Amino acid sequence: MNSDQQNLGSGHWSRRKFVQVGAASAVSLGAMSLSAINPAQANAEDATATVTTHGSMIDVPFEKRNPRVAFIGTGGRGTNLLENLLAADGQVVALCDIVQEHADRAASLVVKAGQAKPQLFTDGPYAFETMLGRKDIDLVLVATPWSWHAEMAIAAMKQGKDVCIEVPGVVTLEECWQIVKTSEETRKQCVMLENCCYGYNETLILRMVHDGKFGDLLYGEGAYLHDLRSELFSDRGEGLWRRAEHTMRDGNLYPSHGLGPVANYMSMQRGDRFGYLVSMSTPQRGLDEYRKHHLKTGDPRMEERYVTGDMNTSLIKTAKGLTITVKHAVSTPHPYDRINLIAGTKGIFEDYPPRIYLDGQNKDESYRSIDTWKQYAHPLWQKEGELAAKIGGHGGMDYLMLYRLLQCVREGLPPDMDVYDAASWSAVGPLSVTSVSRGSAPVEFPDFTQARWMQRNVSAIATQG
Repeated sequence: MNSDQQNLGSGHWSRRKFVQVGAASAVSLGAMSLSAINPAQANAEDATATVTTHGSMIDVPFEKRNPRVAFIGTGGRGTNLLENLLAADGQVVALCDIVQEHADRAASLVVKAGQAKPQLFTDGPYAFETMLGRKDIDLVLVATPWSWHAEMAIAAMKQGKDVCIEVPGVVTLEECWQIVKTSEETRKQCVMLENCCYGYNETLILRMVHDGKFGDLLYGEGAYLHDLRSELFSDRGEGLWRRAEHTMRDGNLYPSHGLGPVANYMSMQRGDRFGYLVSMSTPQRGLDEYRKHHLKTGDPRMEERYVTGDMNTSLIKTAKGLTITVKHAVSTPHPYDRINLIAGTKGIFEDYPPRIYLDGQNKDESYRSIDTWKQYAHPLWQKEGELAAKIGGHGGMDYLMLYRLLQCVREGLPPDMDVYDAASWSAVGPLSVTSVSRGSAPVEFPDFTQARWMQRNVSAIATQG
């Protein structure tokens, strides 16, 4: 679970074998979802196959308590989350991983933070089920390969635990519906850990949007543009499983880093929602070209067939007519960029580098620095920003995400992003695949809130004091 390869033997699992089991499960869950995303059938199928008699989770608060936390996955990303959670005084009671060495290292970090050594669960890929049976766990963080997220989140909720899943939340439309239904049935939270929603720029701009500085919003753009070629071909960490995703489907494999902040600006699931999507991909060339120059003759990876286009561009139309462009490119030379653009009737913000232009601010149509608007810096950054920057984690956003998560649980508040956000942001992945496969045909989004998206009108992060 988010771990490197381990020697095979009795009772031991390799990372690749672990991922294969999860991928097979995801394929089986996804078979049902392929029929549910035909635009001509979507509304009827949503109405019959997905309606539940259980109440909405909109604005449902966490049970107020100091949560006892467990981790599933203590590899690179899991360890980073653990370090930030410990810095925010989170209490960790259990750790699960298929690699003993990773679990031991993570446990040492907990002890170093002054806590009792957590119980370790390392006996195979389903050791998490045993761990989830413990009564002294309140909150579970899942940082494993993508294909396992849904199964682990559902198991956690059914065992009475709130759960947080790494991005992308889940892989198929069926999994989107399953986490929504399970959350509603169990009354447990399922939160996607979208750290980019807590960045300094993203939270500052969100508060400016909420204050009306950009006027009526019209369009936005988000992306994940990141040269991951060396990581994808690494013989450890994500290189053991993430490259395989590029052999299975053509679309946007990783939408939420760019999409999440824009969805918050536009109050998705809070007075508006995603309506439909069209998507197109370029040819796939980057991974073939990279391995030709970096792998040795006879390397079995030379036989892999990659299908994910090097650049996927998806366009979303919201119920109220706004548009969002979402891009994904990880297989070509490209400096890191999430674009992070929002525009309205009074101005525009665009990141990388961050710059703002508001109507009438000058006569030469030049942008101004985001520093001009420091008065909109989010209270989280004003209070915890110095510590966040010191601890690290993507510039501090990881720490602030987990600090805020613990704050919501300790104070009995609703999560900033709930299961409907996790489902709708994740849905971009499978819907983009379907649209690409159908010649960029429009594909409708399911309404995971079942018409309750008008019950609120703003992201909680925007109004947080």
